[in-house]
Amino acid sequence: MHFIQRSAQMDVLTLSRLQFAITSMFHFIFVPLTLGLSILVAAMETRYVISGNEMYMRMAKFWGKLFLINFALGVVTGITLEFQFGMNWAEYSRYVGDIFGAPLAIEATVAFFLESVFIGVWAFGWNKVGKKMHAASIWIVALATNLSGLWILLANGWMQHPVGYVLRNGRAEMVDFMALLTNPFGLLKFGHQIVSGYTVGAFFVMGVSAWHLLRGRNRPFFKASFGMAAVFALVSTLMVAVVGDFHAVDVAKTQPAKFAAMESIWDSCRNAPMHLIAFPDEKNQCNLVSALPVPGMLSLLAYHDLNAEVRGLNSFPKEDRPPVLPVFLSFRAMVGLGTLFIILAAVSLFFHRNNLLEKYPWFLRLMVFCIPLPYIANQLGWVVSEVGRQPWIVYGLMRTSDAVSKSIDLSQVIGSLLGFTLLYGLLGFVDIYLLAKFARKGPEETSTGATGAFGNRGE
Repeated sequence: MHFIQRSAQMDVLTLSRLQFAITSMFHFIFVPLTLGLSILVAAMETRYVISGNEMYMRMAKFWGKLFLINFALGVVTGITLEFQFGMNWAEYSRYVGDIFGAPLAIEATVAFFLESVFIGVWAFGWNKVGKKMHAASIWIVALATNLSGLWILLANGWMQHPVGYVLRNGRAEMVDFMALLTNPFGLLKFGHQIVSGYTVGAFFVMGVSAWHLLRGRNRPFFKASFGMAAVFALVSTLMVAVVGDFHAVDVAKTQPAKFAAMESIWDSCRNAPMHLIAFPDEKNQCNLVSALPVPGMLSLLAYHDLNAEVRGLNSFPKEDRPPVLPVFLSFRAMVGLGTLFIILAAVSLFFHRNNLLEKYPWFLRLMVFCIPLPYIANQLGWVVSEVGRQPWIVYGLMRTSDAVSKSIDLSQVIGSLLGFTLLYGLLGFVDIYLLAKFARKGPEETSTGATGAFGNRGE
């Protein structure tokens, strides 16, 4: 009987983890595009205010329409995530709710409030408020969107590297809010994720613009859109690499088991080489393939010191190691895609500046097919972050197996998992349909018409 109960509990744990993974990864399809488009739309409208060129007003409205679609569905999918802390992860909420709840509460009452108010001003304020005020409203939305990401990632950063707490009465209680606010892990995670979101937005704009340029539609409009996004893309992709390097150094210091899994390092050593070709064999605790070593490179990347010691997975108990293969493959793929994005962004800007885009239709087609790649890179980053943290839900403090609710049974989790999957599948279809429909339609040909956010005149 005890064995049956334990097996059921393990199934509840597994399905609860699967449910949270599905809902959070689906929600994160919307978040990075919101981050990137908010900045680009604000920049477009600012150029309109400064130059008086109505093409930039049309650009702000066209891309802003896609931003609004994405934002609305992102809000819907984000609400259900917090419900799961009470439904599936009640033990976690009881144990660390005093700490984890604070940044989430600030995010909801400050950042989301600013977003909600000023996105309404922007969407319905055309021809009702002055140009400068209207442009300021979208900048406030962009700021609030970034602030929202800050508080959520500070909460996640605390789970990755808990600080500023004491254990009291069987719970973790906050004693130093500033420690949470200045947690290097959370701040670096925020910086890395924000610029990754900017990359998604930039490649989305370049890809849609390339699609229209291939068909010869609104050429000045989409050339200008492509050019602005190309500049944004190059800056963002370079920042991803820079911040990612500092973040990896912090991971090596605070989560050495995760870092070892990211690079598939089994034995601790100084002047650790990086193998350009490797493949882990978790069963035998070694690598099936280790080829093309770069001496000292791993020590340099991990600690900015060629002679630093890098801890291997064999220095950790088996029960404290993360799953190696998914973390290793996700990290390698993420880094590879990040390198590709820098190259594509640089070529895009060069072609734009030299008026070569339409002379190389193969490159425009490539940029259309590249639209989903930054999304994939973002998801891979979360696999590295969250799977690499296992078996801990709060690193070194609380195991995931101890965090699941004790009062739910298998049928309840199966029901909610199926319900969320169906709901999110429907929302995903709606999002793709609406984005594709309005992206393919293109901008309004003139700026005349009734007032409003969808292709109307703003003074």
